[in-house]
Amino acid sequence: MDVSVIIPAYNEQNTILEILHRVKQEFDFFSGEIIVVDDGSQDATGELAASVPEVKIITLPCRVGKGAAIRAGLAEAAGEIILIQDADLEYDPTDYPVLIKPIQANESDVVYGSCLLGAKLGRLTGRAGAYFYFREYLLSWLTRLFFNAKITAIASGYKVFRKSILQATEFVSNGFEFNSEITAEILKRGTHIPEVPISYMPKPVEEKKKSSRAGAWRLAWCLLKTKLRT
Repeated sequence: MDVSVIIPAYNEQNTILEILHRVKQEFDFFSGEIIVVDDGSQDATGELAASVPEVKIITLPCRVGKGAAIRAGLAEAAGEIILIQDADLEYDPTDYPVLIKPIQANESDVVYGSCLLGAKLGRLTGRAGAYFYFREYLLSWLTRLFFNAKITAIASGYKVFRKSILQATEFVSNGFEFNSEITAEILKRGTHIPEVPISYMPKPVEEKKKSSRAGAWRLAWCLLKTKLRT
């Protein structure tokens, strides 16, 4: 099965070339394509990504958010497997084989990568660590409450889908809430979401675009709204 790696990127000029280099190395082991969705970046993210051979670039005129960027990438994706890759180097593409294997083996239609499983968690201390654990434990508890499903990392980690499942699952969130909405919609369909251990090297909290307690509550509210949506 071919893999489409979708990389939503906003102002990631310092990391975009490195993440593309790492992703391309993994294509020695499977076939597919890399799609960078430049989400209205105000720096050189798009230009740098366009300089890398065999990378498809989608340029959005203004910043619309992670969910909208993923929809734009999905519309152009040719692979049977869709893998969402952040551009900031927190997640390591060498984890691709363990993420993709269950779908290739027809054991699952969806796989999440969780850095809260196993012993591959990078250093998480201070405010960044406190926020990360608060957010993930809150969302994990709500997922058990609403859907009777155990998922340790909804907002963080890798997400991999069989393309047909993702196309058949409605998600309208434009921003980071995509993580809650797509999870809730898939669970509402009765689809099991297995998790596999991945590594995680967090950035300093001051460099993060999405590190706020308010963000955690927005993700939680989106989970509830999606649960109640008919």
